[in-house]
Amino acid sequence: MNKMSLVALTRELRTRAAGSERKVASSTVFGGHEKTLRQTLVVVAAGGELAEHESPGEATVQVLSGRITLDTAEDSWDGRTGDLLVVPPARHSVRAVEDASFLLTVAKN
Repeated sequence: MNKMSLVALTRELRTRAAGSERKVASSTVFGGHEKTLRQTLVVVAAGGELAEHESPGEATVQVLSGRITLDTAEDSWDGRTGDLLVVPPARHSVRAVEDASFLLTVAKN
């Protein structure tokens, strides 16, 4: 069994995000492209955005800290610390209203 601190990794990713042009940093913490299940810790500094993209399968976003907005062409959802958002099966983007971290869980089809 492996154990890691998402709090410590979030601190590291915040430093990387602050120094990046896109204001985004991430690290896969479980699984990967060759697995069915993948969990990725994502940190987005205020004003940063994950540009519109497709989801490779069913996905959820668990907001660990801060505030984000998940947008599709038709709808928008706010996520705050402690919220779980189910990612719709449509092109979507995520932007940070304030510094945020979230755990993205994807189960590929």
